[in-house]
Amino acid sequence: METAASIAQEVMDLEKEYLLQNYARYPLVLSHGKGAYLWDVEGRRYLDFISGIGVNALGHDHPRIVAVIAEQATRLIHSSNLYYHQYQGPLAKRIVESSGMARVFFGNTGTEVVEGALKMVRSHGTKIHPGKFEIISLENSFHGRTLGALSVTGQPKYRKDFEPLLPGAGFVPKNDIPALEQAFSEHTAGMILEVIQGEGGVFPVSQDYLVRVRELCDRHDALLVFDETQCGVGRPGTYFSYQNFDPPILPDVMVAAKPIACGLPLGFIAANEKAAAAIAPGMHGSTFGGGPLACRVALEFFDLLDDLLPQIRRVGAYFRARLLEARERYPIVKQVRGQGLILGVELAIPGSQLVLDAMEEGFLMNCTHGNVLRFLPPYIITESEVDEAMAVLEKVLAKADRDAGASPAS
Repeated sequence: METAASIAQEVMDLEKEYLLQNYARYPLVLSHGKGAYLWDVEGRRYLDFISGIGVNALGHDHPRIVAVIAEQATRLIHSSNLYYHQYQGPLAKRIVESSGMARVFFGNTGTEVVEGALKMVRSHGTKIHPGKFEIISLENSFHGRTLGALSVTGQPKYRKDFEPLLPGAGFVPKNDIPALEQAFSEHTAGMILEVIQGEGGVFPVSQDYLVRVRELCDRHDALLVFDETQCGVGRPGTYFSYQNFDPPILPDVMVAAKPIACGLPLGFIAANEKAAAAIAPGMHGSTFGGGPLACRVALEFFDLLDDLLPQIRRVGAYFRARLLEARERYPIVKQVRGQGLILGVELAIPGSQLVLDAMEEGFLMNCTHGNVLRFLPPYIITESEVDEAMAVLEKVLAKADRDAGASPAS
């Protein structure tokens, strides 16, 4: 008779034999989830503060999402974009109304919609003159793993194995206005950036910097693209992270994905009329993008998000305050960054062991950029669940402090 442990090992062995070994997986085989919790095949429960890297924003087994999926699956799962269905238009309207943009294109993933945005930027620029094709990005950024998205990803570790990449991509330090001004020229077709860098370590970009970016794009007739795949769609406590500035700093193009269809593949490009005019019929498309099942789920997600935004702000502020308290107690904690429910804790040591230690205690987080603990809990998270998470986090921070030869501050 097979035990739960042997079933888990069988799952891992089978993947090691037949799957491309491109993921450094944790030794955890998941079975099911409910709310903010996951269970493995051995019956152990975990508090989930990574939520599928920001995808499971309503947690697991949300009753309204499950009901919509079940009903729509009996009606129409997929139809090609040769025809209309009744959910793309209403979803595009919701995105336009919440973003301040004018038109929407649906794809499947963050990487895919970044590719579409880059095509939009290139088309816009080369229609002005053939040499206007350069795209500026930020150092430390992450925009995806396809060749175009990698070309504007400002981390050499992701780029080096695939070079040469798209010509004309250049990188500047975040929040360095003189370097930014020097990078712009008549050849600049656009700039892409994350308002809060996610995979790069949860680094916000300053308001002064974004104001100058907007001014330079306008001066040089270049398109400004915000990548909201990780830092937007409710996670910062507003629909999109650029709306946290007063007044909001509007892009020409905005891309997002992750939480919008609660685990089903869906991403989108939202553009103003100027940027949208760069893509004519036949210039871009997607077989699966904007299918009826994913779009209907996304509409339900938006209905729920409207009421969740105050909770995201409230619980996010509470979680941040608890993390700041931990910074005062544990010397290995250097900085707490982020907004809403995208938060990062920069450590003075590598963070990989803390992730494993927390997993052993039933708490899931991850480490990005080598030494930044990243937290992307579901939007349904409560203060009591934050307290539960902090109990584990403080335990592993205390252990790491001891191992590093430090001691908690009194």
